[in-house]
Amino acid sequence: MGVSAEVLENSAPKILVVDDTPVSLYMVRGVLAAEGFDTRVASDGPSAREAIRLDPPDLILLDVLMPGESGFDTCAFLKSDPATADIPIIFLSSLDDVKSKVTGLKIGGVDYIAKPVHAEEVLARVRVHLRIRETNRALIAAQRARLNDLHGELREAQQAILTHPDDCPAASFGVYYRPLQAAGGDFYDVLNLGADLFGYFVADISGHGVGAGFLPSAVKAMLRQYAGPVFSPEDTMRGVNSVMGQMLGAEQYLTACYARVNRKSRRLTVVSAGHPPLILVSQSGGARIVELESDPLGMFGSAILQRADLSISNGDRLFIYSDGLIETTPGARRDGLERLVEACVRHRGAPLREAPATIVNDVRRHGSPAEDDLLLLAAEVNGD
Repeated sequence: MGVSAEVLENSAPKILVVDDTPVSLYMVRGVLAAEGFDTRVASDGPSAREAIRLDPPDLILLDVLMPGESGFDTCAFLKSDPATADIPIIFLSSLDDVKSKVTGLKIGGVDYIAKPVHAEEVLARVRVHLRIRETNRALIAAQRARLNDLHGELREAQQAILTHPDDCPAASFGVYYRPLQAAGGDFYDVLNLGADLFGYFVADISGHGVGAGFLPSAVKAMLRQYAGPVFSPEDTMRGVNSVMGQMLGAEQYLTACYARVNRKSRRLTVVSAGHPPLILVSQSGGARIVELESDPLGMFGSAILQRADLSISNGDRLFIYSDGLIETTPGARRDGLERLVEACVRHRGAPLREAPATIVNDVRRHGSPAEDDLLLLAAEVNGD
């Protein structure tokens, strides 16, 4: 059975129901259509994907257990395509175990409803996720409007959105930032997430000038929307990725590193998106390079991210930076990283707020003139 040609001809939200069981398919379709939703149906993954390609719906209800291509497979296909990656998918399945639910959510589903489904539950969850999507769309539209309306002193505007050590003293950090042009493509933010939890974010947006210079304000807005205890560090990065994929121009992307420090549990969580490795220097002077293979943000509908969880102690310092700091000479990125690690260790005892500038001057003293933005953020673990 392919896609039904019978649809409601109005501007109501479009819902695609995908299920190989006719009874379930038409029961769910009937429930939604009765409430005024523009409801379509498909009986398998391939026909659903073709229907979505021709006329993308606002939300998909997707059965998991289907012959041939499972619902999980269909979801993976959709999330790997930038044109369909942001369509919310709610799984419908008789598989009610925790492992199946977690699998569905990890590959990009926004919710999971166990069969047999109940009409009121289906309607409630569909409405919730449609409202969430509309909120995100409105936020994106507002950010685009803001970018289009920003004029005048771009550098001052960019500097105004940066978090300075005096703005968040509890986060215990220092930073050095020198953009190559009036408006740089590098960006950082520091977040007090509450309960001894702090987030440190550094990004490098491809390109320079006005285009890249406007984007940090949007990144900051997305970062703060998707940060907090409700979101895992991966969720935070995926949230930024989903929005940046729609806002960045052709062949633009950003690399990023997000480090979350839990002072109470003494845990450091690092998620990277194609960014240079984080450097962790212990109080005793030992150094560790946290290198993760991952995709940049904004290039793919569903970025592949890697995460590292490390134990930390009072007095440890972490360093996040952009690649302009280690690319001191062409083709010598690894040598630049080694020099940076040595400088971080050598100046381990410098006052935290002065340390980034001291380290940058040390690393750059024998290098050629900078051809990129320079950014180094240092944070220290402290607390009881």
